[in-house]
Amino acid sequence: MNKRPQQDDKNLVRTVLTDPVNFLAFGLGTGLAPFAPGTFGSIPGVMLFWLTLDFGLYVQLGIAATLALFGVWVCGESARRIGVHDHGGIVWDEITGMYLTLLAAPFTPAGWLLAFVLFRIMDIVKPWPIRDLDHRLGGGVGIMLDDLVAALYAAVVLGLYRWLMI
Repeated sequence: MNKRPQQDDKNLVRTVLTDPVNFLAFGLGTGLAPFAPGTFGSIPGVMLFWLTLDFGLYVQLGIAATLALFGVWVCGESARRIGVHDHGGIVWDEITGMYLTLLAAPFTPAGWLLAFVLFRIMDIVKPWPIRDLDHRLGGGVGIMLDDLVAALYAAVVLGLYRWLMI
């Protein structure tokens, strides 16, 4: 009985690594992590934000909007291709959510760490209405929207943090 899940895992890895849509949706492979794929999948969002630090806020907002809009399609298409809605390995939504959360973070190592932790908590715990969004909406919109709201919640907490630290 153990051979079937291992074989399914091997097929998934092959599918993700050979299909450009799945490769992107799985965060360039980070979503294949054997545990906490969402946490590993958030790391490319941090790296992308770091690469765009000097682009300015308006360009970064444009990048965030592009990530979100493209994510609706790529996450939905990947879910359709692998036959699982919101597979844990589909992490484009985490990449986008992390990128958005960092827009509100103080530019310090502690600020970025706090942003990472807050986003992951909001994404894992899924406070209302995130859980409802996750269950009620299908396709790429449902996959993306819960993480976008989690990013919004994390950004609000970061904003309060910044306000209290002034």
